[in-house]
Amino acid sequence: MRDSLLNAGGILQMMSAILVSLLGIGLLAVMVMYVVDKTQTKSAIRRNFPVVGRFRYFFENLGEYFRQYFFAQDREEMPFNRAQRSWVYRAAKNLDNTIAFGSTRDLRPVGTVIFVNCPFPVLDTDIAQTSALKIGPYARQPYVTDSIFNVSAMSYGAISKPAVLALSKGSAMAGNWMNTGEGGLSPYHLEGGADIVFQIGTANYGVRNDDGSLSDEKLKGVAAHEQVKMIEIKLSQGAKPGKGGILPGAKVTEEIARIRGIPAGEDSISPNRHPEVDSSEDLLNMINHIRDVTGLPVGFKAVIGAYGWLDELFALILERGIESAPDFITVDSGDGGTGAAPMSLMDSVGLPLRESLPLVVDMIDRHGLGDRIHVIASGKLITPAEAAWALCVGADFINSARGFMFSLGCIQALQCNKNVCPTGITTHNKQLQRGLVVADKAERVHQYSKNMRKEIGIIAHSCGVSEPRQLRRFHCRIVGTDGRSIPLDELYPPQSA
Repeated sequence: MRDSLLNAGGILQMMSAILVSLLGIGLLAVMVMYVVDKTQTKSAIRRNFPVVGRFRYFFENLGEYFRQYFFAQDREEMPFNRAQRSWVYRAAKNLDNTIAFGSTRDLRPVGTVIFVNCPFPVLDTDIAQTSALKIGPYARQPYVTDSIFNVSAMSYGAISKPAVLALSKGSAMAGNWMNTGEGGLSPYHLEGGADIVFQIGTANYGVRNDDGSLSDEKLKGVAAHEQVKMIEIKLSQGAKPGKGGILPGAKVTEEIARIRGIPAGEDSISPNRHPEVDSSEDLLNMINHIRDVTGLPVGFKAVIGAYGWLDELFALILERGIESAPDFITVDSGDGGTGAAPMSLMDSVGLPLRESLPLVVDMIDRHGLGDRIHVIASGKLITPAEAAWALCVGADFINSARGFMFSLGCIQALQCNKNVCPTGITTHNKQLQRGLVVADKAERVHQYSKNMRKEIGIIAHSCGVSEPRQLRRFHCRIVGTDGRSIPLDELYPPQSA
């Protein structure tokens, strides 16, 4: 008994000594920080309030997370509010997405979209299968698809290997396509079995010669994969119109460097445009060259700012012949943002989709090219109502990046550019990637895509049409400055050639 007490006393003495040592170390650390803060010249707060001033940065960082979970209301966060994210999460888990006791959405703000229900909606027995469209009728291998909702451009590098795999596998299950983004075609895009849209960015990653120019041989190699269905030339993207892609060196692994054809560990910064494309004529030449080399439908993606060049482009198409036209145009919104980008561009450059999409559709129709050029809408279209609006305006397809990121489990931590994504989606840290279980997340991608199509259909049937591609502008109204809603076909009257 006495020995036990002695042992216990010894342990207590040792713990006390450790505690005193830790307190001493802590006090020493505080004293060092005090001296450092008092003598440094970069921060006025730390200089005037040494040690305690450091908590400002800690609380400022925590503020992003506390606002999201404790203080922000359901519909007031940016870039996506809690109501939007919750809908996607539940759709991805295939849970009941009904609500009770009325909507929390305020229908009064200017720009609010309201669909006009029909007095005689479509019965379940009259629902039609979504129509299939042929893209690239003049290509050797046209692409025929009925998928209206697809995965927008996200590069392997910007997102992780398990994220790419889950998106590819889930897209294959759902029957939608997946855009590679500008980072090249990885084995993980192909492994899942999805249809692939291969994007060529301004640096020609994956299809470049040593000098950075476009390689016809590598283009043929990409097109040789049966899963690759179309080629998209990226002129600009919503996060940073007027600037090329940015992948920090910390995310440029040996494998990513090999796929892209660049040095590992160095910042991957693309030119702000294709060096060989300096006019509408150059753009058409590039489109037709790539279509001739690959045999695949070819289009381009752009954020619309200045738009007079589109009239010039469409007039040139009519002069050359409609076979020379791009097979599709992806209209990206100026408020996009999955990638790393300067705040000045992300916040202030490029037209939002609400303005640019009807503008582009109308210009295409005015030149009589509506049956030749398909329009893909991209930019913050993550819920059924937003996608249905784009179909009403005249889009043929909807692309989403951040919607599918939410389906993978993204929590809007706003850390995409720092290689520390807590959900494993945008990081190459193996430990963080462990949280993203491919089989589980692929099923969520599948369910999200399926439920998006289902509820877009519900809106269409309520408006009195049997399938979503029959939605027209008169099915939708927009709240104006006087508080009254205006029919979309009055706000944007139909154009004719």
